[in-house]
Amino acid sequence: MCCFSQPVISVSGTNIFARAGTGRRQFLVYSMSLKAKQDLAMILPLPVPDGTGEKAMEFIDLKGYPEFFDDLKAGFPGRDAFSRAGHFTLSAPAAAGPKLEVVQVGDFEASFVPTVKDFSRLDERFRLPTETWEKLPEYQSYGFAVFKLKPGAQRLHPMAFSFPRRDANALFFPTVHIHDGKVHAKAGFDHVLYCQPYENDYPNFGGQWEESSRQAKSFMKLVKAKRLLEGDQHCYKRELRGQLANRDTILTID
Repeated sequence: MCCFSQPVISVSGTNIFARAGTGRRQFLVYSMSLKAKQDLAMILPLPVPDGTGEKAMEFIDLKGYPEFFDDLKAGFPGRDAFSRAGHFTLSAPAAAGPKLEVVQVGDFEASFVPTVKDFSRLDERFRLPTETWEKLPEYQSYGFAVFKLKPGAQRLHPMAFSFPRRDANALFFPTVHIHDGKVHAKAGFDHVLYCQPYENDYPNFGGQWEESSRQAKSFMKLVKAKRLLEGDQHCYKRELRGQLANRDTILTID
């Protein structure tokens, strides 16, 4: 889900990369172009295990690699058929306590909010209305990555982090839209999703995902990418364009 705490004029060119990390962790990289009139926050709900603490998120500074997704795109010069088989399917406040930790991550101030009720510990400008969460009961048990953004028209450098995931057999892409404080059944998508699923599993996504023509180390700057990719593996890409069902994307192993 991509939520904004204040109205935005436009959002476009969203790119998301996901990879399974060690144990139950997942890496996520997110980038977009944004135009807004005022300070606001982008909020990404994440399916974390129950009881996850506020120190569980590891933010990764990619200010030095603004071309991360440009390089990823370069790994997909054509649309060759897949050659590997796999077993994957796609499916798609309380009283305030101590303030949540705020960390500087490149151009952004960022926080991890462990539960919906912990939003009371953030500045009011960077929260969603309580009634919005009431319409999204499935997110009551989620944690939230919050990035504070400046007004104006800008292409944001990638935002990256790792988090403990509830399901160790799934990769999560936050693709639900809330840009006006309301939850709509359909939304306009301008997204490109990328992933490296698992070290020893090479999926056939039934024509929905394209496989990179080469290993990641041949088109990504691995040192600048700060261990976000496995250099000896291929990457996969899927585009989501137009008016689509407004929901998150989850990639799971059968």
